[in-house]
Amino acid sequence: MIILFDLDGTLIDSTPAILESFRVAFESFGDDVPNDEKIKALIGLPLDVMFVELGVEDNKKWDYVDAYKKHYRPISKQKTTILPFGKEAIIKASKIATLGIVTTKTARYSQELMEHFGVMSYFDVLIGREDVINPKPHPEPILKALEKLNSKNKKVFMIGDTCLDCISAKEANVIGIGVSCGYNSKEQLLKCCDLVLPNTLKAVEYIETNL
Repeated sequence: MIILFDLDGTLIDSTPAILESFRVAFESFGDDVPNDEKIKALIGLPLDVMFVELGVEDNKKWDYVDAYKKHYRPISKQKTTILPFGKEAIIKASKIATLGIVTTKTARYSQELMEHFGVMSYFDVLIGREDVINPKPHPEPILKALEKLNSKNKKVFMIGDTCLDCISAKEANVIGIGVSCGYNSKEQLLKCCDLVLPNTLKAVEYIETNL
């Protein structure tokens, strides 16, 4: 069996680092900073898409992404926490399945964070934004993870906190489980996920019970 996890809102909370880095990026170009709720509503999308959605001209989006990343990297460990039950979920999942991470964050930053929390060794694959052409909700990130794992004839689950994760799972023909501990509410997730649970540990417990 294989269990794939999203990162932000599923295993970790890097909201303070994300919001601060968006503020710095907009301020560095003399722009007004969008309110926090607008930014949080877009978390899970690639950074370039988020900036365009927040009003940045398409031909300038990569300048804003660069400004964001320049600020984000040195503060990311300090201003990111592992979510309640996140480490327990990883350890429990590792006893019943091969694990992977599928995120729209940069893979390098993601690996550094998971190493910082002492849990990277539980994962056999990590697919980040730079590893794919088409990010979630496209199925490519999940399919890319499965290419790197011995997935033939194995049951595959994808656990995530947004509809991007659930739609990607459906398109990749794997079982998606939504968790309401992140950026989409239970009501939002029920529009795109067949099963929504309160947190990632509950999702892993559900998988273990229904082997």
